[in-house]
Amino acid sequence: MEPVKVVSGRAVPLDRSDVDTDQIIPSDWLKRVERTGFGAGLFSEWRDERDFVLNRPEHAGATILVAGPNFGTGSSREHAVWALMDYGFQAVISPRFADIFRNNCTKAGLVPAQVAPQEGRRLLDAVIADPSLEVTVDVERGLVSVPAVGIEATFELDEFTRYRLLNGLDDVGLTLRHEDRIASYEAARAAWLPSASG
Repeated sequence: MEPVKVVSGRAVPLDRSDVDTDQIIPSDWLKRVERTGFGAGLFSEWRDERDFVLNRPEHAGATILVAGPNFGTGSSREHAVWALMDYGFQAVISPRFADIFRNNCTKAGLVPAQVAPQEGRRLLDAVIADPSLEVTVDVERGLVSVPAVGIEATFELDEFTRYRLLNGLDDVGLTLRHEDRIASYEAARAAWLPSASG
């Protein structure tokens, strides 16, 4: 996982509430065995609608998704996060995230910035009105800002999650911080004990 300190770019306004993981990545896509290629399935049922927001040229290349409240509900599928990231999103802003979805985001390096409901609405309205707006999500400061329209909204991350994102540490990376101790332990184990190395 790459470190994430600041995400800046244009945003896609998804003005829908209660978006669940089956809407983010429909179950037809869950047959894949790798983590890549899910971007093509992102909101695929909605993308059949010609005027769906991801189909609009003014939002091509956007790196931030601004969603309505209650984003990522439903099943705990990690594929939803993989689809968002594979599509090119680096951060999602919403007034509320489902807990499991938020945890899946932070473990993969997608920033879930939960802002107050009124700030979320202001941000959605601003991006709908002007798709060229530059939005910044600052992980270290816990701040979403859109200077061109005077929006500044805070979001909270616990210190461990912030540390993981800033240092690019997924679960494997966290374990590898102790690689010397693991190697030392393995070297001292009795030879007759089972080994994962074969």
